[in-house]
Amino acid sequence: MTLSLSTSREAGRPPPARPTPAARLQAWLPRLVLAPSAAVSLCFVYGFMLWTLVLSLSNSRMLPSYDFVGFAQYARLMANDRWWVASTNLVLFGGLFIAICLVLGALLAILLDQRIRQEGALRTLYLYPMALSFIVTGVAWKWLLNPGLGLEAMVRGWGFETFRFDWLVNPDMAVYTLVIAAVWQASGFVMALFLAGLRGIDDSIIKAAQLDGASLPRIYWRVVLPCLRPVVFSAVMILAHIAIKSFDLVVALTGGGPGYASDLPATFMYAHAFNRAQIGLGSASAMLMLGGVLAILVPYLYSELRSRKHG
Repeated sequence: MTLSLSTSREAGRPPPARPTPAARLQAWLPRLVLAPSAAVSLCFVYGFMLWTLVLSLSNSRMLPSYDFVGFAQYARLMANDRWWVASTNLVLFGGLFIAICLVLGALLAILLDQRIRQEGALRTLYLYPMALSFIVTGVAWKWLLNPGLGLEAMVRGWGFETFRFDWLVNPDMAVYTLVIAAVWQASGFVMALFLAGLRGIDDSIIKAAQLDGASLPRIYWRVVLPCLRPVVFSAVMILAHIAIKSFDLVVALTGGGPGYASDLPATFMYAHAFNRAQIGLGSASAMLMLGGVLAILVPYLYSELRSRKHG
């Protein structure tokens, strides 16, 4: 009886209306809008990545060649002293750059979180360097650190004739000038990340810690900063990505010199692929750089997807 009633009801219903052309267009419009960008990305990003991988396995020199030699280019790369100098510089530059930016950005964020006067002006002042390109930053700091024009010349003009600050032309110290310029540009961005995280923390947690008699530094160290672990993780990922891809800053500030003392993998790749007609070797170094970027991005994406799944 129940089956017959449900059948009769279904028979009495009108058939579902077909979607109109306008409704179909509206449903497909997002895909149509994104299709050109997706096609361009597949071709000019992932396609060129695949082509670079192919070239790294070939004997390409001035022009691409498809005479495959396996991993011979990677073996040549591992035997290249300049590559190891560039890799060592990346570890040194990246480690100092990330650590100083995190500490300085956190301190600036804590300072602005105290609701001081002219907070908006100070926040804009700290963020302004991030609006500049690394080329502009490199050229500006090249003038400042030039022994004949910048800080050394100015201090000596004040009467301190023994003062020396020749890091820019010192092979042992040139890489640290990259750290100075990069920290100056990126610390304001890290400050903005930390400040946004601080403003998202519930004030009741801080007030409860104050009622327990904890001092302000202890509150930030023991209570606030542990709540900012996602912000710290995101900042480390972004800064590491910037460090690995640093090219324009090196070219504008030191040019990789003196000699190749301040080389990074990005400048090594450019020099060998385009200046020394060793496309295969340059492609192999580019693939190792891509591996470094993926080693950073994959854990980050895994963490984000896992937090969304459990959230």
